[in-house]
Amino acid sequence: MLTYALIIFAIAALGGLVLASSVLRGRLAPWAISILHAALGATGLVVLILAVLQGSAPGRVTAALGILVLAALGGFYLASMHLRKQVAPKAVVFVHAGVAVTGFLTLLSAVLAL
Repeated sequence: MLTYALIIFAIAALGGLVLASSVLRGRLAPWAISILHAALGATGLVVLILAVLQGSAPGRVTAALGILVLAALGGFYLASMHLRKQVAPKAVVFVHAGVAVTGFLTLLSAVLAL
């Protein structure tokens, strides 16, 4: 189950790179990719929540979940900017990406340790 979460988050990260490149060029990101990125992120979170609720996940998985929830909160803010047709602040994009990568790497370390 954790491997599926990693794959889902990796695909979401590819979309995130496309979105970030738009913002860094001062443009609004494509809506279709924004929706796909959000849906994949939410799916990955649900998979992680299920793994944690089963009680068999190591502590690092719970930590990764917490970190990725923080990234999702930043994503909600970025989506709200997009809904208002405003290009998001670059600093917020970098923080969101940094937190998401940290969560992904934490999850990856937990999976590799199994």
